[in-house]
Amino acid sequence: MALDLRNQEARRSVRRDREQRAHRLLLAVCALFALTSLALVPLGLRLGWDELVYASRFGPFAGPGSGVPFSAPRTRGVPLLLAPVATWSDSAVLLRAWLTLLASAALYLGFRPWVRAAPDRPEAAPVAAGLYGSLWIALFYANAAMPNHYTAMGATGAVGLFLHRRPTARACAGVAGGLALATLMRPNDGAAVAGPLLLATALVPRWRSGARAAAVVTGFAAGFLPWAIEAYVRFGGVRERLSSASEVQGGLRLTDSALHLFTAVDGPLLCRPCAGDGVRPTALGWWLLLAVLVPLGLWSVRGLRRTAAGGLLAVAVAVSAALPYVLVVPYTAPRFLLPTHALLAVPAAFGVLAAVRAARRARLRRAAVGALALALAAHLTAQLTLVSSTYRVQESARRDWVRVAAVLHERGVRAPCLLGGNTSVIPLAYAAGCEPSPRGAERHPTALVIRDAPAPAWARSWTRAPVPDTYAPGWVVYVRP
Repeated sequence: MALDLRNQEARRSVRRDREQRAHRLLLAVCALFALTSLALVPLGLRLGWDELVYASRFGPFAGPGSGVPFSAPRTRGVPLLLAPVATWSDSAVLLRAWLTLLASAALYLGFRPWVRAAPDRPEAAPVAAGLYGSLWIALFYANAAMPNHYTAMGATGAVGLFLHRRPTARACAGVAGGLALATLMRPNDGAAVAGPLLLATALVPRWRSGARAAAVVTGFAAGFLPWAIEAYVRFGGVRERLSSASEVQGGLRLTDSALHLFTAVDGPLLCRPCAGDGVRPTALGWWLLLAVLVPLGLWSVRGLRRTAAGGLLAVAVAVSAALPYVLVVPYTAPRFLLPTHALLAVPAAFGVLAAVRAARRARLRRAAVGALALALAAHLTAQLTLVSSTYRVQESARRDWVRVAAVLHERGVRAPCLLGGNTSVIPLAYAAGCEPSPRGAERHPTALVIRDAPAPAWARSWTRAPVPDTYAPGWVVYVRP
């Protein structure tokens, strides 16, 4: 009896040591994530289109004449993240520094539960965080005022806590908090995560728990309630808001966007429309890694009941999170799949650990370890290259908004003014200090900005001024006499 107790205590001690090492490694991964993002995406990058919409909810970023519309698909989650800085400062650098800290903390909180959720593979948590954090999409958006990384981390953390052996009050509060965060950022993603978890509480005996089910429902409801209240206050109801959101997004309907999601792995940041979009061969590496590592990871833990069940649930929730973007959204962006990538990183991490063990036991050990290291190095090289190239494109493209605004000011366009155009009207209006002309507006704007298209018949007699030295050619300003 005493020997059994000593053996059990020894096993618990070994497990605690492994968990502590995994925890320290996870902290190191999160710090490296922050430093890499700061190095590759400088804090001085101008706010993008969506970021301007969110930041302009606050006075310091509002500016003269910047009535940037907050359309039906958007939620109040991102403004809540920005509030600690945006309520008192208009510094984009300070805002991005704050968001980098926030994104790194979210990465930690998202994968920390997996140190215990996979008790036989605690090292999988930092490996999974490293795989996800090495993606160019995650690195580029680490300092961005965008919702998808936080949706991903809320979902990943909620699933990890859901898997804990005992649904303690602390674990259930974490499940509810993670789902509330994911839903507050993007309600459709929150629903896609909550659905499989609720189904798991009903179908899987080990997870059949009223506390788990209550945590899932409470978390989703807490995140969804602000969206629903705003739907009634601003749009007349939930159905009306959904209809308006569908119109803004080009009409949600049954569609097949799987190929577009596949090709968007290397950009652009928004693919709308996606016809003709291709993919660079080097960018396919991540999909190939997932195709190999996820099945390998699930196979490697097949005899470890809790860990195997957690890997399968992660895959199920990952697929569920991707389905809305595959089935009903007629355009795509690589950030849409961040929750899917984060959840698939967990079984992929099992696969990495299995590959490392196999390489160490191989006859040609050096060759096997070298091949594995080469594959991971190729992945990192491709991802870091994509971050750098995306930053250069965005930095140059966003400078065009300032160049267009300068031409408008030279032509006498000043606030109050109404700006129309055929593309990028919101960021152009923000840069020029004008109001963006809404779709279908009856009155003609003060000025038009057209790119690669003729002016409408009613504006062809207006003063015409091409915008010189732009990154994207073809910008022309038309000013009403």
